[in-house]
Amino acid sequence: MSEYKYMCGFGSHFSSEDPRCPNALPEGQNTPQKCPYGLYAEQLSGTAFTAPRKENARTWLYRINPSAKHLPFQSYEKEGGKYLSHNWDEQKPNPNQMRWKPFDMPAAGEKVNFVQGLHTVCGAGDARSRHGLAVHVYMCNVSMENMAFYNSDGDFLIVPQEGVLDITTEFGKMKVAPNEICVIPQGIRFAVNVAGPTRGYILEVYDNHFHLPDLGPIGANGLANPRDFQTPVAWFEDREVKDFSVVSKFQGHLFVAKQNHSCFDVVAWHGNYVPYKYDLSKFNVINSVSFDHCDPSIFTVLTCPSSRYGTAIADFVIFPPRWSVQEHTFRPPYYHRNCMSEFMGLILGRYEAKEEGFMPGGATLHSMMTPHGPDAKCFEGASNAKLAPERVAEGTQAFMFESSLSMAVTKWGEETCQKLDAKYYECWQALKNNFKLE
Repeated sequence: MSEYKYMCGFGSHFSSEDPRCPNALPEGQNTPQKCPYGLYAEQLSGTAFTAPRKENARTWLYRINPSAKHLPFQSYEKEGGKYLSHNWDEQKPNPNQMRWKPFDMPAAGEKVNFVQGLHTVCGAGDARSRHGLAVHVYMCNVSMENMAFYNSDGDFLIVPQEGVLDITTEFGKMKVAPNEICVIPQGIRFAVNVAGPTRGYILEVYDNHFHLPDLGPIGANGLANPRDFQTPVAWFEDREVKDFSVVSKFQGHLFVAKQNHSCFDVVAWHGNYVPYKYDLSKFNVINSVSFDHCDPSIFTVLTCPSSRYGTAIADFVIFPPRWSVQEHTFRPPYYHRNCMSEFMGLILGRYEAKEEGFMPGGATLHSMMTPHGPDAKCFEGASNAKLAPERVAEGTQAFMFESSLSMAVTKWGEETCQKLDAKYYECWQALKNNFKLE
């Protein structure tokens, strides 16, 4: 039997039990005096108990050992998290357009797991007050052995760029390949196995959980459809381990607690607070079929809303292969200044507005009100192209983390990584003055 099976649906209430232990889920109640198989009942709450029913998120886990069975947490920052940061004041603000060349994989002979390979590029806000976000990249080449990780500060939206992530969670197992994403909500423990050099991006949000965006006049269907999100089925291991490590990211720092068993011992569970994955190729693109270029919000896969209606702490936006058919229109993204911060990454291919310099595994950041748009080559080509129906972004997948918060870049992102492209500004210098007074 394959260990990688999934249930479909976004925001659904699921029930799952490992087939090795039939009837492990209690019937009719959550906490019987004695659970089946001698299991412990444990609730994992992702929202306040009193949150409205439509927002309330929680799951009941039936496990061999309760999560509380561990030794005290100690600092883990000598072993991992060296380049994780929540200090948005360590660098002076920099409003310039920023572009990073592909971030380096671990050096030959160096063994780096997922937790050790986390690097913070930029962010804003404060995990302690539960407001803000951070953007990380990960570069690793070995699996996490006898170890689990969880984030006490917020949710992780993980975007693999190179290498498949084989993820074990308390809820079950899932494989996440490039051009797929996964979300690991706050507090859920997981381990990442890899088979060689592996790289990707992470959007972390402190305020809230990710939602599907409202569709408004689009109607009931389109963009990312709920049925295409996949949550793993229950899987457990009953394994004694002398020094199993549970690493917690808490208030921006890493801590580790030792225990004598694997934490992946959940035999059954039910609830709506779950990890999930999504295949980006299933996104149903909505676009103009008459004239003008639509705003990029039509490409939103998931959103983490703020308290201000229509304004997000973070949107996850993609630019997938699609048809372009607009008449009398400059079709690439327009020149733009924005009250939002825009961090872009490239999973594969060549981004249509800047085919040179922006490479898979790299990134850009266009901060609030910093102007950006197509480079000179793209502008000339699109301004003179024959406007026939055209397939764009074929073989490409670019994405954007967009936020209403003004993000600061870390010292690692601006200096230590040595990947910041000092010549990025040059891509606009060849734009000509085409003004003609007729």
